[in-house]
Amino acid sequence: MRRMSGRTLPWAPGKVPLMLAPMQGVTNRAVRQVFVDWVRPDVVFSEFMRVRPSADATQRLSHGDLLDAKPHGKGVPLIVQLIGRELEPLVEGAREAQAAGATHLNLNMGCPYGRMNVGCGGGMLERPEELPSILRALRDAVAGTFSVKVRCGYSDPEQIFSLLPVFEDAGVDFLALHARTVVQRYDGAADHSITARVVKATRLPVIANGDLNSVAVARRVFEETGAAGLMLGRGAMRDPLLFERLRGRAPEFAEPQSLIESHAHFLRALARQYGALFGASGNVLSKLKSSLAVMGVSDDARAYRPLKKAKTVEAFCDGVEQLAAGA
Repeated sequence: MRRMSGRTLPWAPGKVPLMLAPMQGVTNRAVRQVFVDWVRPDVVFSEFMRVRPSADATQRLSHGDLLDAKPHGKGVPLIVQLIGRELEPLVEGAREAQAAGATHLNLNMGCPYGRMNVGCGGGMLERPEELPSILRALRDAVAGTFSVKVRCGYSDPEQIFSLLPVFEDAGVDFLALHARTVVQRYDGAADHSITARVVKATRLPVIANGDLNSVAVARRVFEETGAAGLMLGRGAMRDPLLFERLRGRAPEFAEPQSLIESHAHFLRALARQYGALFGASGNVLSKLKSSLAVMGVSDDARAYRPLKKAKTVEAFCDGVEQLAAGA
């Protein structure tokens, strides 16, 4: 494992880590476990865990989040991501996550949606004067690696360059950079020319994130930016074998039939994972359909219609078998 400032980074020396991105409402424990069991990302991230800010909270993280902080095993490190806005609750949340089994922690400084998390995530970039104390306190509280996932700025894509000394001085171990601003949300295209400039401007390892949806794009971004690694999000959900394609262990291009086979394998395994976690719970079907919704399946794709119309988990699983048989 690679070491920096006495701490072991969650990837081996000389390795280009391919990471599964944290996607809220998508990469829950069951989804991550399917990836771990099948294509073994080098690192996986939890969805963000909301740190409760209220002064009278008996604990900062929910019971479900604490269960989610446990590593997946099989040698694939889990990075637990926190989202919050206040120093003390964030520190307490970090301690709770570590007590639950987390080794590596990450602060979400990029989520563009406020909702229940006003001032958190990407909103932290609106008050950069508070970041040094928050980051230093978290660094002191985290025994393993501490990283940040950040946008290149709130509204100004050049803001990241004023933040790099803050990250370095606080002892952050590495950055995951989504090359959009917060106000862009997911509009437009990620500007990886900024990623390349950030790599040159900091001594910290930089993980490139944003629109890495194919082997060709991912390789080009890696070569042109000099990033330490790549973070795959929706591209991996649309093509679960993208990790293996980048490693040269699967064909570079996903043929339509091969992609259907991959989707069937993924959904079959995911149904098993949800069954083990939730039994006959009624929300299993909605969770399966949520994953299907981000897999890039077109609305007129006839083979997937039985899945979209399924009213029960059993009908959904029957649809998966029909999908596999017709591939």
